[in-house]
Amino acid sequence: MVAAARERNETEEERRRFVEGFSSIASSLTALAQKITKFVWSEACEKSFQELKDRHTYARVLTSPEGTDGFVVYCDASRVGLGCVLMQHGKLIAYSSRQINVHKNNYPTHDLELAAMVFALKIWRHYLFGVHVDVFMITRVFNMCLAKKN
Repeated sequence: MVAAARERNETEEERRRFVEGFSSIASSLTALAQKITKFVWSEACEKSFQELKDRHTYARVLTSPEGTDGFVVYCDASRVGLGCVLMQHGKLIAYSSRQINVHKNNYPTHDLELAAMVFALKIWRHYLFGVHVDVFMITRVFNMCLAKKN
């Protein structure tokens, strides 16, 4: 059963860019694939599975990027994971998310937001390298830092 859960996770890895909030939805399923965890299919696992199934069958349409201008990245972070959305001219290009490891749980909010931004810029560097990109984050800490005069 654990091998089947790991195989499912590998398949889901290929599809995660099509589902917004993938890592937070799949967190209970991801826990099943760990070697130290006993395999118990709980209500949370069933709910996660059904939610992912629904989102795969009724996903927003992703488009291919057109040209190299107008990219916008939206980033967000929480104690559960990092998430980001890539858009161009108001059209959805890609979603991405990942769970954070145990060590990053101790990070302050602004560090988690920066980790989300770095994560987004790394995974989409083939689109974003050398072009103007607008990055939006929820945290106001950066606004205060940028507005502060030296």
